[in-house]
Formats: sequence, structure tokens, C-alpha cells
Amino acid sequence: MANRPQRSARQRASIRLLAAGAGIVAGLGTLSRVWPLQDHSAKEDGPPSADALAERPNRALNVLLIGSDADHQGAISNGAAPAGPANSDALLLVHIDPDGPVQVMNLPVEGAVRLPGDATPVPLGSLYRRGGTALVASASAELLGLPEGEPERYVVLPRTALRELVDGMGRLELAPDRTMAYTDQSQKLTIALQGGLQQLNGAQVEQYLRFKDPLNGQERRRDRQELAITTLLRQMRQGTQLQRLPSLVSELRPQVDSNLSPQEVLSLMAVALEPGQTVQFQTLSLRPALNGKASMRELEERRLQPRWPQ
Repeated sequence: MANRPQRSARQRASIRLLAAGAGIVAGLGTLSRVWPLQDHSAKEDGPPSADALAERPNRALNVLLIGSDADHQGAISNGAAPAGPANSDALLLVHIDPDGPVQVMNLPVEGAVRLPGDATPVPLGSLYRRGGTALVASASAELLGLPEGEPERYVVLPRTALRELVDGMGRLELAPDRTMAYTDQSQKLTIALQGGLQQLNGAQVEQYLRFKDPLNGQERRRDRQELAITTLLRQMRQGTQLQRLPSLVSELRPQVDSNLSPQEVLSLMAVALEPGQTVQFQTLSLRPALNGKASMRELEERRLQPRWPQ
């Protein structure tokens, strides 16, 4: 009798994960309800504006973006620390509404979550390693109180895809707030960036995003992620970049894991890149680290967390 509650919890968890996975797959059959069937994006001289990239979606959509620490999609080892299958260095839920601002929930990868049947909590960022996209989607939805079947879409972005995205745009203008320099032999990682405004290539942007400060390392990482996203969107709005986007999205497609087609990505970007569009960032509140250890931190109670999407 004592083991029944545990088995029941595991069964409930399995049902939730199966439902999440089924929701992601079943969502592919509802595309005509999200995106208009007609395609106006093909123009020989390239799209002159964000609206010309593709037809905008008919309704709001939530997309889970997983920044993988693996170098490329399908890699057996992540080439990072701790070594093994890919973890997630970044977890972002993106709410794209054709009639409102872009809302991004930057989930803390160090946030402690307890899975049914487990005796101890684990970091949110380790869930991708343990259960893939379905487990991350299910846990994210539960943390934020999202309806069943959310998030509908996902993108897993490995490090190679990040570098190629930046290099495909030329460079990204960023201003590291300090000199960032260290070598981690376990990850074969060398970071060598000077502070100040500069044009960074793909490999340098990867260093900028992976750099971890001795104090408040993950929080500072999230700050840099948000600065990089804001800068990326600003540069994408430039005319020459808009013309390049359709081919760049198609070139990057084999490098990522996603249930979005290139045309659907362009449809979402038509909303995100429209003139005057704003991006609102939020994150979940964490309790102070205990004993100076910040590798994993407890999440505040749900009633104290921000409402998302607003």
C-alpha cells in the first residue's frame, strides 16, 4: 500500500509527458488554423518589409526555444560540462501575438524542480537531457500554469546553429560590460572578449553567451541572452537583412530540431520584426542561494510568480 502513491504519481507523470508529446505532434495537423494557406512571400527582389516575409499567423502562439549546449543537432556528446547528452543552456518561452507585443519568459535553468518519483530536485536545465523536448515542455507549462497542449511549437538550437545564424547576418553589434577571459579544458572552451561596443562574429557571440561570471553567473547570462535577442531583432529589421532572411532560415533548418517549417518561422518573424514591435522579457523568481551554492535554487511559490503571458 505504501508504494501506491508513488506509482500513481509516476503514472500521472507519464500521462502528462505522453500528452505533451502528443500535443506537439497533433499540433502539426492544425497549421491551416494558425497560418493562412496562401503564400505571398516569394519575391524575386527580396521582401522590402517584415510584412512581406510571409502571411502573419491568425492567432497568438507559444514557442519553446531550447538553447542546447551540444555543438550540433544529434551529437552523442555535448562537448560541454558536465559531459554527456545535451543539456539546455537557455530555456525561453516566446509568446507571439499578431495583435500585441512579443513576450519572452526566460526560464532559470538553475531553478529546482522535483519530478514525480524522484527523491531529490534537479535543475530545470537538466530536463532536456533526461526527457527531451516533451519533458521540458510539460515542466514549463506546469510552472507557468499554461493550458493543456501548450506550448504548441518548439525549436532546439544547438551551438553550431547559433554561430551560423550570426555569421549569416554578418556580425552582431554587442557591448560586453567587461573583459571576458577564461579557458575551460574540460569543455575545450576558450573565451577571450574585450569589453566595449564591437562587432562580434558567430563564435564570439557564442563566447559572450556562454561566459559565466563567478557571482550571479546564471542571472548575468540571462541578461546577456536578452541583450543579444534584442540586438538580433533590431539588426534583422534592416532592409538588407530582411532580404536575406528567407534563404538564411532555409539554410539553418537542417541544423535545428523544430516542428516549425521555414515558412512558419517567417510568419512568426513577420510579427516580431514589424516596425514599432516591442519585446517584453520576464523570468521566474528564485529564492536566495543557500550556503553560497548557486548551481541550483528553489523557485518562489507560484502565487509570487509573474503572470505569463500577460
